[in-house]
This record gives sequence, structure tokens and C-alpha cells, in this order.
Amino acid sequence: MNTDPDWGLYRSFLAVVEEGSLSGAARRLGLTQPTVARHVDALEQALGGDLFLRSQRGLIPSEMAVDLRPYAEQLALTAAALLRTAGGRHGEVRGSVRVSASEMVGAAHLPPILAGLRQRHPGLVIELALSNAVHDLLRREADIAVRMVEPTQDALVARRLPPIEIGLHAHRAYLDRRGTPASVADLAGHDLIGFDCETPPLRAFVARFPSLGRSALALRTDSDVAQFAAMRGGFGIGMCQVVLARRDPDLVRVLADTVCIELGLWIVMHEDLKTSARCRAVFDAMAAGLASLRQ
Repeated sequence: MNTDPDWGLYRSFLAVVEEGSLSGAARRLGLTQPTVARHVDALEQALGGDLFLRSQRGLIPSEMAVDLRPYAEQLALTAAALLRTAGGRHGEVRGSVRVSASEMVGAAHLPPILAGLRQRHPGLVIELALSNAVHDLLRREADIAVRMVEPTQDALVARRLPPIEIGLHAHRAYLDRRGTPASVADLAGHDLIGFDCETPPLRAFVARFPSLGRSALALRTDSDVAQFAAMRGGFGIGMCQVVLARRDPDLVRVLADTVCIELGLWIVMHEDLKTSARCRAVFDAMAAGLASLRQ
């Protein structure tokens, strides 16, 4: 390495990798295309190698670029965490807080909680990352996370919340058309909705209810939101949160006494943030709001 590259060069490099073009990276960063090109050239000179290969499909990352990408992503995460940490003065509930949650929790349960927070603290900005993947709080991929699995990492502040009940549901129009199953065995004659990729928790669930395995599904999607929409659209029978189904008078629970599971629920924060007024305010408000879901 000939020089110590400026952090901004890695920012442009990562944007080009993710966008696949100089123009796309420039739009994302609010820079001109020549500026991004100069950043890439400067980084290549500093590192002593080519980062991209030009093709008809755009810029293809070189082997060196592929190796550097995770480190550039970590720099971006650290820079974002630094800005969030510096975003509010001590004792004030203002600045940015990045929250990670699953699709359904983030789309169905958090909006009214976050709306109340914003009304009480107009200087607060929420960055909401919705994914069923578990974001790493130690790497500062998020400040606060809502998880369906018990946290095992040290250096985390965790609060266990009441579990969320999950059951089989279908639109009443579908049940009028196809009939209501009276037993798990009857599910074999129905259009079932479920996940495409099997995870350890899903495999444990299928071990209890083999008739709900992947091969029996008529619709497979790893999106909770898509599954819920399919149920509401009358496609078939699927699993969803009981508290959500109760909000829709057209969703009917089936086999309630037979197929019932409870998902654990935790809200987690890095222990270094427990003295942050804005993180503490978001953590406490979300914990209180999510704890009332069963009421």
C-alpha cells in the first residue's frame, strides 16, 4: 500500500460495488460521476491493484474488491454508528436510533409505538431495518433489536417480553369455498402457505406437524408480509400471529386446539448505549408497547 487511503474513498468504493455502476453510486452518494470515478482511481492507486472490471453489464468487482467488501461494509456501519452516537447531546432525546425488527413486528406493531415516540420527542429520528435475519449489535449493525430468538452474546442489555402466539388462519371466503379442516390430517387437501427456506426452528416445527412441511405447501415465500397478504387474499391456510389475525374480521383461526406455538420475544440493546437518553427512550417505549400486544 502506497498511502493511507481516506475513508471517503472506501465509501465510494462500497457504493460502486453495491450499485454496479459509477452513475448509480453517484446518485446514492449525492456526488458527480467523475468524482466517484476519481475516488475509485485513487483507491486503486493506493492499494496497488484493479478493483473493477468493465463489462456490458456494468462494473464487475475484482477478486481484491470482493475481499475488501466486508471490511468496507464494516467501516460504513461504524461510521453510521459514530454519527448516531454523536447525533444527540447528553441527556437529550434527539438524534438517530437504528432499530432492527422482523418484517411483521416492524410493519404491524412498531409504527404506532414509533409514532408516539416521535410526538413526544420531535428531535428523534428512527432508522428502521426490517429483516428476519439477526443483526449483530456488537458490530453496531443496529442500536436496538427486537428478536424472536434469545440473545446469547455478552455485552447486551436484553428484556424478555411476553411471547407471541402463532396459529393457523385462513380467509373466511377460502374456508367457505374449500371447507374447514377438522384435523391436521385434513390439511393435506388444502392450499397451504409457508416458508421457502427451512431454518432450525422451522424444522423443529415440521417435526411436530409433518403435514405442514415444505413439500406440502402451495405457496412458498420467506416474507412474513407476503404470507399474511396471501392469507388475507384468500389463497389458503397459513401461520400468522394470533394478535394480528384478531384485527381482521375475515381471518378465521383453524385447528386452534391442535396447532399452536409461542414465539419468544426479546428487545436487545448494546450495553454501551444504556446511558444514551435517546436509545433508552426508544428501548423503554418499544418494550412497553410490545409487552401489551397480548392485552
